[in-house]
Amino acid sequence: MDDRKAPPQYSSEPEHIPRPAGWMYKSSKIGKFSTSWYASPRIQLGMVAFVCFLCPGMFNALSGLGGGGKADHSLADKMNIALYSTFAVVGFFAGTFVNRLGVRLSLSFGGIGYCIYSISLLVSEHAYVPGFNIFAGALLGVCAGLLWAAQGTIMMSYPIEQQKGRYFAWFWAIFNVGACIGSLIPLGQNINVKENKTVGDGTYIAFIVLMFIGACLALCLCDAEKVVRRDGSRVILMKNPSWKSEIIGLWDTIRAEPWIILLFPMFWSSNWFYTYQQNAINGAYFNTRTKALNGFLYWFAQIVAAVIMGPILDMERVRRSVRAKAALVILFILTVVIWGSGYAWQVRYTREDVDPKTTDFKGWDWSTKGYVGPMFLYFFYGMYDAVWQGIVYWIMGALGNSGRKLANLAGFYKGLQSAGAAVMWSLDSRKIPFMNEYASNFGLLCGSIIVAIPVVFFKIKDSVPVEEELEGTGETLEDVLPPGAVESKRVGDDKI
Repeated sequence: MDDRKAPPQYSSEPEHIPRPAGWMYKSSKIGKFSTSWYASPRIQLGMVAFVCFLCPGMFNALSGLGGGGKADHSLADKMNIALYSTFAVVGFFAGTFVNRLGVRLSLSFGGIGYCIYSISLLVSEHAYVPGFNIFAGALLGVCAGLLWAAQGTIMMSYPIEQQKGRYFAWFWAIFNVGACIGSLIPLGQNINVKENKTVGDGTYIAFIVLMFIGACLALCLCDAEKVVRRDGSRVILMKNPSWKSEIIGLWDTIRAEPWIILLFPMFWSSNWFYTYQQNAINGAYFNTRTKALNGFLYWFAQIVAAVIMGPILDMERVRRSVRAKAALVILFILTVVIWGSGYAWQVRYTREDVDPKTTDFKGWDWSTKGYVGPMFLYFFYGMYDAVWQGIVYWIMGALGNSGRKLANLAGFYKGLQSAGAAVMWSLDSRKIPFMNEYASNFGLLCGSIIVAIPVVFFKIKDSVPVEEELEGTGETLEDVLPPGAVESKRVGDDKI
């Protein structure tokens, strides 16, 4: 049975908006408040957020320790080069796979890669298995490409235009709670470790179990064609997609709107700074328990930033086109202020000064005098990451509402993001000076914002007409608008 074709019987609560019959479209009441139905954007985004809480959230906590939790960063550097290299290739085309396979299978398969990555790090503590480690990194690149393209599709296409900032905030906050909790695991297990050591087996095992639960949770999602919004409308998708139609659609996304390429430098830069922050600052300069604390503060800062930023991006009193311009200007100012402040920290030391193989440097502890300064710098680096990612996602979401188009944009974003990360991890593995890494971040971030100005200033509209989004999909207004809305819309158009 085609779930896109709603049965004649409808449920009318809440707000008396008709929805298809069936358990996933029924809401319940808690006191005076009505809960969302299972196939609603809010519930589905919440489930995706918890999948990311358990999979990439735990991965971020592990990576945030520097070197994948290991005192020697060489293995993690090699694994991450393999990871981001495959992520770059698969990510660029991941929107095609998500459109064809659906978000549920894409997310679940993606979660498995995170488990295997953590398993390989655990195994490497007891045996020399470089082949398995590199394979695990490459596999995670494939899996993460699908997971993040599916996540981006849901986050950008499920909400109505007026709520895309809030949906990012909800997702990013829940997702980073996972990274915060993940950082508390090594902090609790290494609370008395004042040296710079590899984390214990228990830390890796905890991550593996949580990541596996996340992959299983993804199977409980429903696919995009079953989702019904609060106003009764549906997500715009490609009707009867094939591999051929989706590959062609990938090309059509760029051919129809070639100016999207001006966003590519922002995509490239969006994970470039992780290597520097995690390895050159946290992994290099602090001991084991302090690295875990810094990691917690970094991810907690992302929650704070997302919660503040989401409602501001959706402020309806200001036109969306004006909000977009203001957001880009504010992002540039934050880049100059926060990364400019980072220079004062980076001039303190070089890679050679903190190399445990050639010096007796033990790593700063949170009890060390002067720790408060770099602690706040790292906190603001975390806030900056959330602001950057949030504005980029919001800009992409403002360019359209079609699930098909936004899946392709999410794929471009994650593919180029990962290509940039692969290059940066490769440079770090070659032991380039930390100051060079810092300078490359500052320059790329400022430059990419400037390149994006034409798109943000001239291409973002206050609203995107639904007719534009339906072109080439095979969908009609009847497929995506609630019953009765099509006739009302046509009457309104005739009056105009």
